[in-house]
Amino acid sequence: MLKITVCIGSSCHIKGSRQIVEQLQCLIAEKKIGDKVDLGGTFCMGKCQQGVCVTVNDAFFSVTPDTVEKFFEKEIWEKV
Repeated sequence: MLKITVCIGSSCHIKGSRQIVEQLQCLIAEKKIGDKVDLGGTFCMGKCQQGVCVTVNDAFFSVTPDTVEKFFEKEIWEKV
């Protein structure tokens, strides 16, 4: 199971973390992989300058609402 964690702290919220969570939820449902991924939120990851912080099994990524689909394809869809 892939564990995906999105920062929902103040800085990441301002940069679009809510949209990213919503987009990931839609992509997970669309691909029917809800049983293979665990999508959750967390507060500050300590890398506020790097955009919306997302981890996949502890690997760190900086994601924006514009890059979430590409991120999903490469880091989630290809690994489930």
